[in-house]
Parts: sequence; structure tokens; C-alpha cells
Amino acid sequence: MIERWSRDQVLALAPDTSSQKAAQGVAAAGKWSLRGTTGTVLYGECKGSGAKPYLAAVDLSEPAYRCSCPSRKFPCKHALGLLLLWSADGVPDAEAAPQWVTEWMDGRAERAVKSAARLEAARAEAARLEAARLEAARVEAARREGARAEGSSQEGARAQPATADGSPPSASAQGPAGDPVLGAGSDARTGPGPAEQGGMGAGRAGQGSGVRSGAGGRVESVRHQRVAAGLAELERWLADQVRQGLAGAQEHDWDGLAKRLIDAQAPGVAGVVSRLARVRAEEGWPGRLLEEYALVNLLAIAYRRRADLPDGLAQTVLIRAGFPVTREEVLAGPPVRDHWDVLGRRDEVQDRLTARRVWLRGRHTGRPALILSFAPQGQPLDASLVTGTTIDADLTYYPGAAPLRALVATRHAPVTPSATATPAPGITISPPGAGAASRPSPTATPAPAMASPASGTPRSATVPPGMSPDEALDEVAWALAEDPWTESWPLVLAGVVPGRTAIGGLPLHPRAHDPWRLIAVSGGHPVTVAVEWTPQGLRPLTTWDDDGTAVIL
Repeated sequence: MIERWSRDQVLALAPDTSSQKAAQGVAAAGKWSLRGTTGTVLYGECKGSGAKPYLAAVDLSEPAYRCSCPSRKFPCKHALGLLLLWSADGVPDAEAAPQWVTEWMDGRAERAVKSAARLEAARAEAARLEAARLEAARVEAARREGARAEGSSQEGARAQPATADGSPPSASAQGPAGDPVLGAGSDARTGPGPAEQGGMGAGRAGQGSGVRSGAGGRVESVRHQRVAAGLAELERWLADQVRQGLAGAQEHDWDGLAKRLIDAQAPGVAGVVSRLARVRAEEGWPGRLLEEYALVNLLAIAYRRRADLPDGLAQTVLIRAGFPVTREEVLAGPPVRDHWDVLGRRDEVQDRLTARRVWLRGRHTGRPALILSFAPQGQPLDASLVTGTTIDADLTYYPGAAPLRALVATRHAPVTPSATATPAPGITISPPGAGAASRPSPTATPAPAMASPASGTPRSATVPPGMSPDEALDEVAWALAEDPWTESWPLVLAGVVPGRTAIGGLPLHPRAHDPWRLIAVSGGHPVTVAVEWTPQGLRPLTTWDDDGTAVIL
């Protein structure tokens, strides 16, 4: 049985405020001629303006929505109204759903099986290609070592004036034109070896996605040259800006530079530069602008020296510069299965797109994750992750030094409240004594903390395990050390008392000051709060009341 969602959680799924209002208008039993739930699916028939009722259904395990109404909003008011009725215990239990519901669910199950089969095939192919790449690199290394050894022996032979009988050295040690046999430098005629292509050094570094050149290295080398030229111009421009003073910075300067970076095929850096106009409009902008200049300059230098960087950091630099990693490549990567707490979400308009950031955290691995989706303004965004719930899922991460962005590869059976206190299948838990100090590393697997660090009192299984402010700062410091361009990071603070400008002593983001709803839930007592860390301060996402109910902030 899936745990019932609160009214707040349901209304948070609405695409806009008008949908929230419309959903409350149909969230009355009299509007529905038929309604029921089998535990994992809700269904109902809602009276509409036509002769036939609208057929609405919600698969609670994902969730997914279906309605026969013509609305382009997703989820529509009928699905939301049905969920509001369910949250208020207004949907009766049923042994079986109508045929139109079972057909919809059967179709979803069939598509899920086919998708899982394609995913497994892609992972098997990725593993095969990686094994072939490693074998080719091993053979190439052995060949070079042999060439170096042969070259050394030939040098020794040439150093001898003659053989024992006075004849010259053997002709077998010479090339066709009498030149010495080429040694380690012979690759100059056949092109760079696998570890040199694309200037990346050893490692995958986004192999197959344009992040690193392979068989088509010639085209990608042209792009690398263009990006390098564009970032070299950026370094000169930044030096001029600092030398001339920040007060002279104008919006048209940033716009022109961003367009030139687009032409240089560095869209990631262009996006950062185009946002500098907003920094210029903020309070205390000189310091903020200098910080942004320093980070952009660091990225340009890191790109220029990427061959000397560790593999993970080199991948981070290339992705932030704008080299793509496809969704298929990410899904083919190694999955991380856990019970993932959905901590909260934030929508942000970027140009003509709306970006949705959904923050997750592994109940047992302690790993954070960001699920990022985009949609044109007015179009529906992904609403499959409900704030305050816990999902059993496989996540695959984008490459990088501090992996954060991820994709939900596979969702397993719904998580019951009792299951959140026990490990999910396939999850390795560290032994007792592996405390929160090990949590910063994304590969660490700390034991689940089911008691508040501040009080030691048992905590509701629906409340995610948290950390102290000091532990949170340690984790953020680790993330910044691995990826200096980190702009946000999800945290769960346990046993903290919120104030008007800080939570547990950590400052709030200027736009998040006076979090009255959080203060009201706390009542001056310690609470667990999910927050989004940013360089400007914390953004509260969700808190939990004494009953373990999620309160969206």
C-alpha cells in the first residue's frame, strides 16, 4: 500500500496556480459518478460539460496520469482533483479496476518491459566497447614499450664501432633507406594513440559523445581548436575587464562575448557569460561579478590544461564548456540503486525554457542527485517525482568529478513506510561506526541515520536521515574541492532551529529570508529541513512536522 500524500504534496504537482484552483473545484465526491483505488492506481469518472464523463486515472507508483479531457495541462485538473480526494481519504478501496484502467496499466507495463530490455542491451554494448577500448590501450602501451626497448638496443648497437670481425653493424638494425628503425616516436606517421586523441589524456572523458575524439577525431579536433580560440579570447577579455575596472561593464559587452562563444562552439561558457547581466543588477554586485569572472577564467584555464587534469575533472570541464553527453550514454552507465528521498524541487525560467530541478538523496548510500528537465514555457514539465515521497529506483549519473546530475533509469516496486528503514535489494550498507564523515564522497555508503543527531530520539521512517550543519559544510567543501563550479547541492539538516535569516547557523539565500511557514512548523523546536545549498545561502525546500508529514516550503 502506497502511503497517502498530503494536500500540499498534491497541489505541488499542479503546473500552475490556476490548475490548483480548478482542481479544488472538482475535488468533491458529488463531481464523481465513479471513483476507486486498488492501492496502486486511482480511477474515476468526473462529470464534465458533455454527455460523457471524463475518465481519469493515476498510477501512484510513478506517478503517471491519464484523462480523456482535452486539457493540454499535465496533470490536468481532473487527475489533481482525484488525488485531492484520495489525500482526504475520499476514494474507496476496490478489488478490481474497470477495463479501461487495466488496459492502460497493461500498456504501461508492456512499454516498461521493452524499455528495460533496451536499457540492458545498451549497457551490455557499452561494457563491450569499454572492454575493447581498455584492451586496445593495453596493446598500444605494450607496443610502445617494445618500441622503446628496441630503440634502446639499436642505440647500443650503433654505439659499437664494429663487430668482432671488423664488419659494420647488421643491416637489420636499419630502415629501408639506411635510417635507424623508428622507436617511440613512430606514432607521428600513424596519428596519436588512443590515450592522446582529443588532448584528453587517459580515461573515457565522455567517449562517444563529442566529449572526446575517437575514430572521428578529425572533426572533434576542429571543435577543440575553435573552443580553445574562443576561451583564449575570453581570458584576454577578462584580463582587460579587471584592469579597466568593473564599473565599466555593460550588458552589450556580455551579449557580444556570449555570441562569439556560441560561434566558437562553447555554449556552456556562453550561457554563464550571458547571465552576468543579472549579477550586475543584484545588491553587492561588484563582489559577485568578480567571483563570476574568477570562475569563468578558471574554467578557461582548466580547458587549456585539460590534458593534465584527473579524468573526472577533465570530464567536468568539457561538459561545462558545452560538450554534450547524450541521454543514451548516461543511461548505459553503471546504475546506483537506492531508496531515494525526493527532497524538493524548484522551477526557474531560463530564456524561453522552464528548467525544473528535482533534488534527491539516497536513503542508504547518502548520495545526492539532481534530476533536471526542461520544457518550453506553457508546456508541461516532468511531474513523476512527488516531493516528500521515497522511490526505489536505479539512477545513472552524468560523468564528472563530483557527480550530481542523474537520470532515473528504472523504478522498482513502490516503497512502503516500513521498507525505508531497511536496505533496498542490492544496496551495501557500511558497518556501524561509518559515520557522516564518510558521506561527502559520492562513493561512500554510510549507514542510514534513523535517529536525530541532536536528540537521539527515534524518527519517523518517512523523514529522511539528516546531518548536522558542520557535517553539511564538510560535504559542501568536498563538492567544491572536486568541482569548483558547483552552483547548488542538496542537503538534509537534522535537529536545527530555523530563524528569519539562518537555519542552524547557516545563512539563508537573500530571496529566502523570513521563511514563516518553516518557522511555524518548527515553533522554536529543532526540525529536519531539506535545503538547497548555493554560494549565496540556503534555499529551504521541505520540512517534516511531528507526524512525519512533508510540508513543502
